[in-house]
Amino acid sequence: MIDEELVRCRPCGYVMKESELGDVCPACGLPRNVFEPYREKVSANRLFILALDIHPIAIHLSQTFVALTPMLIIFHYIFPDFQEVVVHSVITFSILMLPISLVASTVSGILDGITRFKTLKTPLLKSKIIYSCIIMVLAFAQWYTAYENVYTWVTLVLSLLSLGCAVKLGLMGKKLLDVILPGKYVPRKKKSTTGTPAPKVVKDQAEA
Repeated sequence: MIDEELVRCRPCGYVMKESELGDVCPACGLPRNVFEPYREKVSANRLFILALDIHPIAIHLSQTFVALTPMLIIFHYIFPDFQEVVVHSVITFSILMLPISLVASTVSGILDGITRFKTLKTPLLKSKIIYSCIIMVLAFAQWYTAYENVYTWVTLVLSLLSLGCAVKLGLMGKKLLDVILPGKYVPRKKKSTTGTPAPKVVKDQAEA
């Protein structure tokens, strides 16, 4: 995409190839005359890594296991005789695979954070790292407490706590999904003592 002419929808910010633009914006549906020329400021290498969507894919995998475990344990307590062998097998598989998938999510998250922000020291990324460590400990604790297809209330509580951490991580990650540096910084207008509004200054960050 970086080698082709790009356009951006002014109202919603959607960026696409000019050659693929139809009569309306694919994102918000407004007519094509709201589009403006757009120049990508992010390097091709960074765009290529981000376009692979490695972290979102890894996250979806771990989210499947973290949600499936407590749901199936509760289901088994309510219906203990329904497909007991199958339910036990799926619970065991989910508990075993959760730590592995979380490791993949954490590694891919570190790569994604460095690629997007060139640092892991931003407030939201620090919070995500803390919650990632917590959910990792909880996942290994589930692994330890579940043995011989026996799942106690401790396993259930740990799985519910893991699910809560996963939801929190998802909400934080949602805020970062479309953020790629460099962006554009527009400072607030300064109050003028003479009554004349100060000019708005737009400062573009250096190209990656």
